[in-house]
Amino acid sequence: MKKFDLKNVVEKVKTTDYKKLAKDFWYGKPHGERRLGDLYCDKTGLYKHREWRGVKDTFYYFNKVWLYNYGMLVYDVMRYGGIWTFAKGCWRYRWMGQTYLPVLHWFDRGMEGLRGEALRACPLHYRAMTNATIYQFMQMFRNDLNTNKGNKKVQARHDKTIAHDETVWGGIFYPFSKKVENVPLQMIPYFVTCHVNNHTVLNYIDAVQSLGLPGDPCPMCQAEAGLFVLDDVPDYYKAVITSNEACDGSVATSIIQDWLIDKPLFAMPQPMQFDDPLVHKHCMKEIEEAWKFIEEQTGVPFDYQQLCKKLESQNELQRFEWEKWDVAANTNYYPINGVSQALYRIYQSQYGDLPIWHETDKKVRKIMEKCVEQRINSFPLTRHRVIAWSCAPLYYSNWCTWAYNCWGLNTIINMDSLMFNMTIRTDSYSHTLADMAQYHEWAPMRRMAVGGMHHIFELWENMERFHCDMVMMYDQLLCKGMQGVHGLFEDEFRARNIHAIWMPHALPDKRNVSRAEIRSIINDYMTTVMQEEPLDPSLLEFDDSMSW
Repeated sequence: MKKFDLKNVVEKVKTTDYKKLAKDFWYGKPHGERRLGDLYCDKTGLYKHREWRGVKDTFYYFNKVWLYNYGMLVYDVMRYGGIWTFAKGCWRYRWMGQTYLPVLHWFDRGMEGLRGEALRACPLHYRAMTNATIYQFMQMFRNDLNTNKGNKKVQARHDKTIAHDETVWGGIFYPFSKKVENVPLQMIPYFVTCHVNNHTVLNYIDAVQSLGLPGDPCPMCQAEAGLFVLDDVPDYYKAVITSNEACDGSVATSIIQDWLIDKPLFAMPQPMQFDDPLVHKHCMKEIEEAWKFIEEQTGVPFDYQQLCKKLESQNELQRFEWEKWDVAANTNYYPINGVSQALYRIYQSQYGDLPIWHETDKKVRKIMEKCVEQRINSFPLTRHRVIAWSCAPLYYSNWCTWAYNCWGLNTIINMDSLMFNMTIRTDSYSHTLADMAQYHEWAPMRRMAVGGMHHIFELWENMERFHCDMVMMYDQLLCKGMQGVHGLFEDEFRARNIHAIWMPHALPDKRNVSRAEIRSIINDYMTTVMQEEPLDPSLLEFDDSMSW
């Protein structure tokens, strides 16, 4: 047993700087002294104790993020269908329980190290995504014939619901939104779950490969097909509108899904060469055919006035997004970190108009205006302004939070955030249809990933626009489109003297490239090429292999 050393204790008491101790308690330790990596439990990535952010920010996080969002999780479930409906869904569908339980850990990862106004703005985006998620899966469960057999009310709602691939823009359904519900098939079981809990989709990938599908198609498509192989999708819809998921490598898995869905289906793929005027006209006709399909399946007529009303509401969201981009591009007073900006933007622009997006934007506007007026820099230790390009690793979307805390790499904008960079005219039917076709063509992973060299190389103008000096180049190992232009990007990076870090990943499958490997690649580049020292050495190496 170690002896009590009174002299050592007395010496520590004498040498302790109590003024600094009190300051650190009240305001939190400055960035270089935080050692955030010391908070982690080995392997799990869970915290040994809460991050101390100073009195004000710690209490804000506990009350306005943790307690508030736990309460809102329950409140949203109650108002969108009730506890019993939720419980049946949790019992029946594996992805539900695996995602709902660790959702506040998802908040923790995305908000790690934040202080001040950034700690107010970023959780608002997560709250909005959580609300939209609950709204959608409760729609699924309320209308699910698997868990509500023989219920006539459920059957009636079921027959007024259309499912669609997650990359079919929700705006396609605006003309029918008074009477018809639309819920993406894969947005909740696949896209959201993977961000919250990176273990969730692995069994779906294994399931579809067990049928003989090779392992080289995109793992996103594999996971989505595996959901149907394991019968893990609610039967909440009468018919479905599909796309090619903006990736022509998804054709094999789309066929599998069609077999297993076995319901009326309308295919509306995003075209590859969408800059062609003839292709654009064809896309416009496909949208009109989709509207006819919805009318036939639901008996609800097309309502142009309702379409315009919803489009104008969505246009408001886009206009504020441009304001946010302007602040991010031209000032140091943008209070939103990379992961909050990217996930919220993708979710909002792809799913379509919802009240929660407007509520969130209103609150974020106040925070952002305060930061600009008072010149509040939420990320003062930014060493490099980073633009992230191509398709991101879904199992590690919070890498940019880690990268800022460890290296001062501040992700200003992501490629997917820029996909739907347009408002939609409502002055005439022809203008509306033409703009909707363009919006549909600019789907995630289509325009700037496989949409032709001009669009792929929009990177350079956006680097200049957002004043970025470094590129985080996502390298989706199973994406045939972006793998084909790998060498072209390398040549351009050298010719333009641009610092670019290639981040290999397999979209939702963490088993190919782990989070630790991604961090190691960034660490190696920052030490050997940039010859910089980490801001927080405790974050250089840690084991989070079992983490959600």
